Amino acid sequence: MQPTTIPRVKICCISSVEEAWLAIAHGASALGLVSHMPSGPGVISEAEIAEIAASIPPGVASFLLTSKQDVASIITQQRRCRTNTLQLCDHLLEGRHQDLRMALPGIKIVQVIHVSGAESLLEAENVAPFVDALLLDSGNQKLSVKELGGTGRVHDWSVSRQIRERVNVPVFLAGGLKAENVAAAVSHVAPFGLDICSGVRTNGHLDENKLKAFFAEIRSSQS
Repeated sequence: MQPTTIPRVKICCISSVEEAWLAIAHGASALGLVSHMPSGPGVISEAEIAEIAASIPPGVASFLLTSKQDVASIITQQRRCRTNTLQLCDHLLEGRHQDLRMALPGIKIVQVIHVSGAESLLEAENVAPFVDALLLDSGNQKLSVKELGGTGRVHDWSVSRQIRERVNVPVFLAGGLKAENVAAAVSHVAPFGLDICSGVRTNGHLDENKLKAFFAEIRSSQS
């Protein structure tokens, strides 16, 4: 897909209504709400996810991050949480993306690709026709305790760029982004969107100064 001029920004691991509005005030166009994961930061209850999602104004995407791998469970989880976007952090083992789309009309579907090498490019190309966007992250699904995001690690951006160039859906870039490297990430990958968690946090809490610095770097990289 062709690059965008100014990438959208998704702030992940939102833990409260207050954090949601702080992120929005600084320019976030999407918020990530993390349900149960085998590892990683930011997990909150489904009741908290539903509360935050209900508070988000129109025009801001609410992403439900799910580690579930069967369509039936994902459908019921989304209906409990009421987000407008599903972020599938693992492979589907039971059911298809098309089944999700039919059951949840109007809900956007974003598939995470954990970038590890050339096989990630093939995976992205195969799944892209069935989703609304891809999110390229630095997890590892092959570990005994899976890493499905929130690692704070940068992956091989050259693979991410190849994915962005070859698929026909928007691509979000995640994995170890922060104010110090975001301009280089945007220049190298030219993604539709950026996804950040630990890079704008201090001791697990959203840090207003880090938010300001992150968005300032994005703006300066486009000038």
